[in-house]
Amino acid sequence: VISYNAAISACEKGQQWERALELLAQMEARGVQPNVISYTAAISACETGQQWEHALELLAQMEARGVRPEAGVYTATMRALVSASQID
Repeated sequence: VISYNAAISACEKGQQWERALELLAQMEARGVQPNVISYTAAISACETGQQWEHALELLAQMEARGVRPEAGVYTATMRALVSASQID
């Protein structure tokens, strides 16, 4: 999990939101359970890429999978919405 989380975080910093989502999907395909850090990093990558719809999907996905969101997840989701001018 730690290696995937680091890679997803690197995607955020490199503005590679699509790759971040690919890595998150790869985790699951390989039987590695994403945690709150995985989702926060992926949502932050979506924020960087102004992909607010994907950010909301990830939030719903993590809740459906029983991963309890923390404040950082909500903050990253809100930043994604603001950066895409979906809320003021």
